Amino acid sequence: MEFLEIANSRYTTKKYDRETKLTDETIEKLKEILRLSPSSINSQPWKFVFVSDEQVKSQLAEASYFNKNKINEASHLIVFNVIDDIEQFEAHIQAHLPEGSVAYYNTFIKSLPESEIKSWLAHQVYLSLGYFLSACAVMGVDSSPMEGIENEKYTRILSLSGYKTLFAVAIGRRDTTDANQPVLKPKSRLALDKVVVSI
Repeated sequence: MEFLEIANSRYTTKKYDRETKLTDETIEKLKEILRLSPSSINSQPWKFVFVSDEQVKSQLAEASYFNKNKINEASHLIVFNVIDDIEQFEAHIQAHLPEGSVAYYNTFIKSLPESEIKSWLAHQVYLSLGYFLSACAVMGVDSSPMEGIENEKYTRILSLSGYKTLFAVAIGRRDTTDANQPVLKPKSRLALDKVVVSI
């Protein structure tokens, strides 16, 4: 199947088949795909937490507003977190990145206000989200990206030191009655000429 066909069939799943769990092989592939995500200067300011434990998943679901049912039904929940300690991040890139990448950070990013540096770091994690959702679609894994969560509660529940939660993605197999499927509810997107400009 070509990617355009996959893009047309991919959708945000609203209802999962609670009884169907993704295989360990599938989960390991998705972990490796996330590890290979692109980021500016290969900065990798992230931590991805795969949650399959039903008790922990239930705690996170309670901190997820209207996303609660999706999380409880899904096979796994992946929590995307960004490094929240700039000094820790700078030590990380000093230890792992080539001189040119560190020089780029020192020249163009380091002098920015703290809020802008943290925004830049968060943008890198969002790059991994697009990569991950596309991988899920190619692998036939249904997914639901969600920002509708209580981020600070997530961070506490997961005991993340030096990181903070940005968003989460539920994954699994759709319930056949899910009304949001494109075969039941056609995708709604703006016309091509409204969003793409050729120069």
